[in-house]
Amino acid sequence: MLKKILITNLVFFTFFAGGWGDDESLLQVRASIVPPRLARGQEGGIELKFSAKTGITISPMPVFTIELGPSQELVFPKDFFTSSDLEMEILEEEGKEYLNLKEPVSIPFTVSLNAKRGSHRIEGWVKYFACSLEEGWCLKEKTKFSASFYTSNRIYDKK
Repeated sequence: MLKKILITNLVFFTFFAGGWGDDESLLQVRASIVPPRLARGQEGGIELKFSAKTGITISPMPVFTIELGPSQELVFPKDFFTSSDLEMEILEEEGKEYLNLKEPVSIPFTVSLNAKRGSHRIEGWVKYFACSLEEGWCLKEKTKFSASFYTSNRIYDKK
């Protein structure tokens, strides 16, 4: 019991003292725009690949969410997505559920007809609960991500 309390205190101290930066986040998120060069009116997707630190699982509950920052160039069906929206697989070990992070997820978008020509960046963040089954703790976390893309002046022809 004392060991559990010490570990929990260490986890919270490290978190609140700023010991986990973006480089050492419990969940790494790599984002890319597919395709990276886009025309006005074209459909595409933001692809997210996840990798958790060794020994860490990501709980589907409470809600795992992906939130997107504002974008003048890309139009998304909504501002945030849950693991169930994205049909992420839920696995189980020792009676505990966690998300299967091996498969990337894709969030669809359409390029605005008013998109400005040039290079752009979309930003977002993932809110989640990271858990260590071995050490018996869970921690609410948030990891930022971003991806670059280019829009041209031409209108996409679906032919």
